[in-house]
Amino acid sequence: MKKVLLTLVIAVLLLSGFAGVKSAEPLFVSNSTTTNQEDPVNEIIVGYKENTDVAVLSKQVEKTTGAKLSRKGLKNFAVFKLPQGKAADVVMNQLKNDPNVEYVEPNYIAHAFDVPNDTFFNPYQWNFYDYGMTSNGYVSNYGIQAVSAWNITKGAGVKVAIIDTGVAYENYGAYTKAPDLANTLFDTANAYDFVNNDTHANDDNSHGTHVAGTIAQSTNNGMGAAGIAYQATILPIKVLDSEGSGTYDAIANGIIWAADKGARVINMSLGGSSGSTTLQNAIQYAYNKGVVIVCASGNDRRSIVSYPAAYTQCIAVGSTRFDGTRARYSNYGSALDIVAPGGDTSVDQNHDGYGDGILQQTFAEGSPTDFAYYFFQGTSMASPHVAGVAALVLSAHPTYTNEQVRTALQSTAKDLGTAGWDKYYGYGLVNAYAAVNWTP
Repeated sequence: MKKVLLTLVIAVLLLSGFAGVKSAEPLFVSNSTTTNQEDPVNEIIVGYKENTDVAVLSKQVEKTTGAKLSRKGLKNFAVFKLPQGKAADVVMNQLKNDPNVEYVEPNYIAHAFDVPNDTFFNPYQWNFYDYGMTSNGYVSNYGIQAVSAWNITKGAGVKVAIIDTGVAYENYGAYTKAPDLANTLFDTANAYDFVNNDTHANDDNSHGTHVAGTIAQSTNNGMGAAGIAYQATILPIKVLDSEGSGTYDAIANGIIWAADKGARVINMSLGGSSGSTTLQNAIQYAYNKGVVIVCASGNDRRSIVSYPAAYTQCIAVGSTRFDGTRARYSNYGSALDIVAPGGDTSVDQNHDGYGDGILQQTFAEGSPTDFAYYFFQGTSMASPHVAGVAALVLSAHPTYTNEQVRTALQSTAKDLGTAGWDKYYGYGLVNAYAAVNWTP
């Protein structure tokens, strides 16, 4: 859920300068926040064995089942639209015994994660603070210590792929680059939109732009909000539509694309309730290429981490509040790895008169040129904190493997809850300063 602040400027000390935070009567905008397990399945994914001719075999599938080829994946899989009135399990059963078929599965729908609420808040960027810094006079001991980490690195030389609803990264057609991303570096040559199948991964929802801001909002520019790894390069990849939903095959293609285009870190603030071989294969592909894969755990308040976060190759991120406790919406369980600030706008724990959300610039839904500073909460907001810190680690230590980065993040996290790893906090709250100082 989002809050937008529009007019009154309040100065907030960030880094060595001041940033303006716009504040007025917030505008309530609803958004999808949990995995909808009732999404109808109208497509299937057919995964073929290695060294098979996908084009030829796809024609056979059409002839055998009546399903129509919708699109091919970047690897050996294809998506088929189901015949009208024919159930997915019927079509899949027809294909399971084909010797050329490795697997068949529904093309599930994933949704962007952020949590709705019905109040309006204006917290500052307490989520980046060092331990002991104050927010409105109240001590914050549960920020990620980005301020100290910036004395060591600011993320230069690391490419971070944001697989999401797109990013407001360019002036193109009806889209405008976000003003507070003016100094942010983008890999425009390799941006891609797997929803509309073109090379312009523009955001028509607002979710991806907010996520991008947490990772690399332009910083020390005398305006707006700061980002964690603000000298990193962002690779925008659009896999979710204007409603914040997208198919698993689009996400899989986005993962493969990011890995092939040189991303060192992937952030996915999205997920679904079901596993997928297509998705897992794409995750494995990127992992094998050394990519650090960071994913939101989900906002269902469930004891099961969503997919793709649940895969072992991914770093599953849960959400904390200003006081370091787990946000009530945050999914938890055996697959949870770490937590980061995701906000809780139902409380005002730093007593600044507003709820404690995560602040970044984005736009009003349906108006991709109408920018303001919005306050979101959710594991979607927690995940880019960890992705940003991963970028800082790789900037300071370019030769680190993805597993070394994971170890740096997990072994230096601030322990919360039960001593050691636990299902509510994983290894604890990500600590940017300690992580960039970690050595094998």
